[in-house]
Amino acid sequence: IINNYLDGTQGGAEDKTSPSGMHFRDSKRKVDYVLAYHYRKHLTRHPPDVGSPEPMRGSASLALVLNGGAGKSRDEQQREDGGQHILQVQVGPSGTDVIELGPLDALEEEKQLQREEYERNLVEAGLEIEKDPENKSQGLSFVRIHAPWQVLSREAELLKIKMPTKKMYEITEEGGIFKKLNEIWCKLTGPLQPQVPQPENTNMKSLSYPFSREKIYLYNIKDKDTFFDNATRSRIVREILKRTSTKARNSMGIGTLIANNVYDAAYPLHDGEYEGQNDDMNERKLLYREWARYGVFYKFQPIDLIRKYFGEKIALYFAWLGLYTEFLIPSSVVGIIVFLYGCITIENDIPSKEMCDQRNAFTMCPLCDKFCDYWNLSSACATARASHLFDNPATVFFSIFMALWATMFLEQWKRLQMRLNYFWDLTGLEEEEEHPRPEYETKLLQKKLKNKSITTENSNENIFFFNLCVLSQDEKEKLTWNDRMPGYAANFGLILFMIMLTFSAVFGVIVYRITTAAALSFSPNERTRSNVRVTVTATAVIINLVVILILDEIYGAVAKWLTEIEVPKTEKTFEERLILKAFLLKFVNSYAPIFYVAFFKGRFVGRPGHYVYVFNGYRMEECAPGGCLMELCIQLSIIMLGKQLIQNNLFEIGIPKLKKLFRKLKDERTEAKEVDTNQSKNPHQWDLDYTLEPFTGLTPEYMEMIIQFGFVTLFVASFPLAPLFALLNNIIEVRLDAKKFVTELRRPDTVRAKDIGIWFNVLSCIGKLSVIINAFVIAVTSDFIPRLMYQYAYSQNGTMHGFINHTLSYFNVSHLKAGTQPENSLFAQDVLLCRFKDYREPPWSKNQYEFSKQYWAVLSARLAFVILFQNLVMFLSVLVDWMIPDIPKDISEQIKKEKSVLVDFFLKEEHEKLKLIESFIVRDKQKHKSGTKGKRIRAASFCQFDQSQTGRFASSSSQHTEV
Repeated sequence: IINNYLDGTQGGAEDKTSPSGMHFRDSKRKVDYVLAYHYRKHLTRHPPDVGSPEPMRGSASLALVLNGGAGKSRDEQQREDGGQHILQVQVGPSGTDVIELGPLDALEEEKQLQREEYERNLVEAGLEIEKDPENKSQGLSFVRIHAPWQVLSREAELLKIKMPTKKMYEITEEGGIFKKLNEIWCKLTGPLQPQVPQPENTNMKSLSYPFSREKIYLYNIKDKDTFFDNATRSRIVREILKRTSTKARNSMGIGTLIANNVYDAAYPLHDGEYEGQNDDMNERKLLYREWARYGVFYKFQPIDLIRKYFGEKIALYFAWLGLYTEFLIPSSVVGIIVFLYGCITIENDIPSKEMCDQRNAFTMCPLCDKFCDYWNLSSACATARASHLFDNPATVFFSIFMALWATMFLEQWKRLQMRLNYFWDLTGLEEEEEHPRPEYETKLLQKKLKNKSITTENSNENIFFFNLCVLSQDEKEKLTWNDRMPGYAANFGLILFMIMLTFSAVFGVIVYRITTAAALSFSPNERTRSNVRVTVTATAVIINLVVILILDEIYGAVAKWLTEIEVPKTEKTFEERLILKAFLLKFVNSYAPIFYVAFFKGRFVGRPGHYVYVFNGYRMEECAPGGCLMELCIQLSIIMLGKQLIQNNLFEIGIPKLKKLFRKLKDERTEAKEVDTNQSKNPHQWDLDYTLEPFTGLTPEYMEMIIQFGFVTLFVASFPLAPLFALLNNIIEVRLDAKKFVTELRRPDTVRAKDIGIWFNVLSCIGKLSVIINAFVIAVTSDFIPRLMYQYAYSQNGTMHGFINHTLSYFNVSHLKAGTQPENSLFAQDVLLCRFKDYREPPWSKNQYEFSKQYWAVLSARLAFVILFQNLVMFLSVLVDWMIPDIPKDISEQIKKEKSVLVDFFLKEEHEKLKLIESFIVRDKQKHKSGTKGKRIRAASFCQFDQSQTGRFASSSSQHTEV
């Protein structure tokens, strides 16, 4: 039975709350968790003096406290009334205010009953609860929860939470040159370290052991209120909230209640304000000053403090993001060197010189039918020179470097992850049994009820027997593959449809490019006709970017909905399936236009006199004279920079602010405009945290970084500056995410995790895929292989002179189809032969316009290069993986040492405990021999001893046993 009482005896009790606003009204018990809900009822007031407009007095001091205190009779009366009848509350000596609670509608009444039952069950579980009075017709109310020591110690033992013991041991450091280098590095990076509290002796580490009440003497418990930190306390309370159920509508924990709108939110509190003039420093304010501001972008992240405040899962994300950003520094430097190499050698590039030399006078075939004239290859001089910046021999080296860089990054992350696991006491962490999701339980309940109704229809004689069977098989029943079949079918169909939608969008942009290019070619303006390629390319890339941004938001919502209709059992399974679907859809969406430009554009054009047409008259688009690599670079850079600037930054900043504003306006509109006498001038922390955006998981944060990782690695051969732009974005991204977590989101529940989960597998797949894609980009998209073949197989003097002429084929203009010849040609002389880029037989050959021997030789060289490049890079990656151990040597030695120290510590403590027990037995025997009669011989029980501050021991049991 819960003991509720309305404390109205102390006026102004609200003002006596702790300044931090994070405690109960007694200013002693800490608020570990908060439940928020909206209520609606009809209030009628009958003041003692009729006609007096004076509002209810003293309501600011009313608080409903569920903690096993006094006032049973009033509580019983309130429960008997069901919260619907007259409740008299006497406030002060002035008189009595009578509050009449009118009949609630069925839904609100059911929610109220569920809340009452749920809160009773929480108190039965040992938690202490404080509530505000519902003194308005409708509004927002909070349930504040405190976990006493008995509950914390019990749950910590059940959850096997590792806690520091009294034992400290020394961490052995590597000696020799590595130690000196580490000391030099620490001195150099001293100004970059965040100013956060550090342990007094960094060479010492506390020995941790899963908490046990039987072995409480092992732990250094100075103060029971601070032994468990805020993050651990909130985690323990969350576990109790998850497993506490209600009979009404078979609600299985707080998740189901929030899904049914019984409660609006459940969250732990932040540690106070993050900014302000007061000198009270808390961890949130410290994180804001040293981590979550753009002004400290140059500092390292305080990963240990992040882990202490937000938990291991979020800390691992920021550790991974920090390492990824650090690794982008060397790749950015190498990318800049490759780009500068292209700038320096552009004047010495013979093919671009030949293309820009007007004396060569390569007359090219028309780019379109009828309205396009013949043109000189020298007019494409600028494109050829720009292509050399990214299409040079250094890009091959850079591709190999980036493939090894990705392997090195993943290996280094595994080492850092293992190091963090050791220092955060996660080495022996076991997979915790997760609670089923509310949607899964609802679906399972519907299945049980359906089976029950079918059985009832078939036979009404065995109802009692069936109910017993259902009760005994509740735990064994689960959703089968057949139950999920409709969800799987919908997933397959919709994902296939979404992928086809992406391809359709890409095809639509292709059609736009073809038709726009044809339309601009008809323009009478000479300047418009000369800039057709630039105009079409720029506008098409912008359209692609807009389509990608729109479809990204749609695909995120669709992936979540598809995962929900699958009805996964646990949150971990739900998250993994959501990640796979969202990544597949967003990967295809982001890279489909780039894949088209890299591998398909210009491959199905045909040749003069035999072009490939679409829509009965439009020619397929060709690559620029300098090749498609330059266009691929433009496409990649604009999409990458656009996604980073618009989606990753503007959306992350703007959307949460708009959601917060919308929620605020909604609350103001729905609440009755009454004077809330319970609201103090200074809002409490639970009020401030409720206005923040709820935490929805790390999937969006990881997703944007993984897509960026793909841009950096997959097509890096075409855009060596991609790591540099990613680095500049991530410097902002780290602080943007930090500021969002500290200032704009409710405090997330702490989740223990040993790794980043399925994201590591995604990163590994992208790293391996990048080797194959870069091999094809170099072999197929760039001119690296044709140049290499010409220099060593076809050049007469071993130089690149004559390369442009070698790659251009001849075409007899008389073989053009009727109606496709240029009208009003500006060329003075009659053109007999025009050139086009391909390896084909000349018109005077017996096999005219067929692929030449050079074509097959170059194609063979391309395929050979792909095989050679792929195997070489894969071999080097495996070699790097083998040479770098996953677990650092010093960490593996420390883990072994920790096990040995733990055993010695246990043996020592048990030995001291045994000696103490023996001393008690010897003393009791001496008393017995001395003739002490009538007294019971005392012996220490083998339970638990508490050491007092004076150093004396006393048995935890007040009973004594005879020996």
